Amino acid sequence: MTPLLLMLIGIAMFVFGYFVYSKYLSKRVFKLDASFKTPSHELNDGVDYVPTNKYILWGHHFTSVAGAAPIVGPAIAVIWGWLPAFLWVTIGTVLFAGMHDLGALWASTRNKGRSIGALSARYIGKRGANLFLVVIFLLLLMVIAAFAVVIKNLLISTPTAVIPTWGAIIVALLVGVAVYRLRWPLIPITVVGVVALYALIVLGDQMPVVLPEVFLGMSPATFWIVALFVYGAIASLLPVWVLLQPRDYINGVQLFVGLILLYGAVLIATIFAADKPEIVAPMINMAVPEGTPSMIPLLFVTIACGAISGFHGMVSSGTSSKQLDKETDARFVGYFGAVGEGLLALGTILAVIGGFRTVAEWDEVYSSFGAGGVQAFVQGGGQLMESGIGLPASLSATVLATMAVLFAATTMDTGMRLLRFVVQEMGESMKIRITKFPATIIVVVLGLGLTFSQGLGGEGGLRIWPLFGTTNQLMASLTLSIIAVMLIRKRRNPLVALIPLVLVFVMSFWAAIEQLAAFANPGEPDWLLFVLDVIIIVASIWVAIEAIIAMRKAAKEPPEHEDEDAQLQAVREEV
Repeated sequence: MTPLLLMLIGIAMFVFGYFVYSKYLSKRVFKLDASFKTPSHELNDGVDYVPTNKYILWGHHFTSVAGAAPIVGPAIAVIWGWLPAFLWVTIGTVLFAGMHDLGALWASTRNKGRSIGALSARYIGKRGANLFLVVIFLLLLMVIAAFAVVIKNLLISTPTAVIPTWGAIIVALLVGVAVYRLRWPLIPITVVGVVALYALIVLGDQMPVVLPEVFLGMSPATFWIVALFVYGAIASLLPVWVLLQPRDYINGVQLFVGLILLYGAVLIATIFAADKPEIVAPMINMAVPEGTPSMIPLLFVTIACGAISGFHGMVSSGTSSKQLDKETDARFVGYFGAVGEGLLALGTILAVIGGFRTVAEWDEVYSSFGAGGVQAFVQGGGQLMESGIGLPASLSATVLATMAVLFAATTMDTGMRLLRFVVQEMGESMKIRITKFPATIIVVVLGLGLTFSQGLGGEGGLRIWPLFGTTNQLMASLTLSIIAVMLIRKRRNPLVALIPLVLVFVMSFWAAIEQLAAFANPGEPDWLLFVLDVIIIVASIWVAIEAIIAMRKAAKEPPEHEDEDAQLQAVREEV
């Protein structure tokens, strides 16, 4: 097996998923309706609810859900062998993630853009909804704290990425003005924006920014974390058209340019290079380093984004559904957004299994569980691009590091916006009105508090990260259960949601139990993570029971009346 053959098989599966399976879901299961009045039109406020071009919205959705996770997860999971990671990424994207993201977008759009928390109260029951709001809160807090640390580490380890990272904000602001205020055509704006972004990457490669040991009274690590939280807070408060949409759109386009470079490097190197890339990693690794957990169930929570991820449901229902122009756009935004992330995860796998020259070099990087990650992607991908398309190793590393930083940053500030919504929802449940500014301050204070809880270097940002995988996948189970209840009520095929629901819930719950035992290890107990894991497990059991009750009830009740669908169908039949 060569990297090229693996790449072609993966791409073929994604093409089948979008052109065949997503069409079935859109027409037969969700029955997307172009005439349905979406929340962006019904509740248009110019800030959060804004009708948006589907290509721009795809860019926002894709880059918000992608972040660094589809790089980090697969780059770690290949320690069990490339075949399990490849199968989970491809099959998970086609049958699980695409349906999950499209379904969440449809469910929220049909309910005035309500979030997953609000949908759980309506379709599963209020008894478990408030408890699960706590789990959602913890998940989003993990995301913003951990991604701040990931970005900080990359800005310090790859100083050539500093200029393009912050310069991209200026490019995005100008794109937003050009699209929404000057009404210029999208294609030339896209070309100019992407060219400007890559010009910044070239400039950054020539002018690395290394901060002194003390900068504005802070260490470089502390400064970057504070700067990222300030940026995230401002970005989460601005109207979506000012920064969020144009930044995510340009980032999405530049990612595809980056993926074309990476995939093109695999193709060209395989055909023309004297030193052809080979897969040096084992297909199934039977000699994993000591301390590596079992592949089952950990594979299914280590690779979340890139296969299926509960965070996607929060983005779909938190921001994307509020910007959907036509309901039929959900197929492109939701399902193809998942495909884009699958392509990134597949590219990561190719980079970390085919970008190293020898087995010994690969073994040195994967000497322990978790030792791969972003740096393995940057290193392996850089070598592939250098041998395939002749891009210098330094510039290749800058391109890939900038890609990782920009996606992590978009996920971080989208997470802050979503967490602000959750804080406001939690306030409403307690009969307390919290406006967006106090809610944002609460988010920043808690996020910085967690990040700096173990030192000013940001070590606390990864404090509760070991719980992210299981919590994230249990959130995906919640979203799938809501979709299943809605489909049962409408007498449509619920198996498209129920089959992924069972697998994801069993694997993530199994992983949570295994982690519980690890956190209570007498030799080195971690009681904070133990307590949080118990809360997550209890909430999951509670919601699972509520979901089963809701599904059985929905199956016994008369079919839900389809006002819009019935009226439109009657008109079509008359015509």
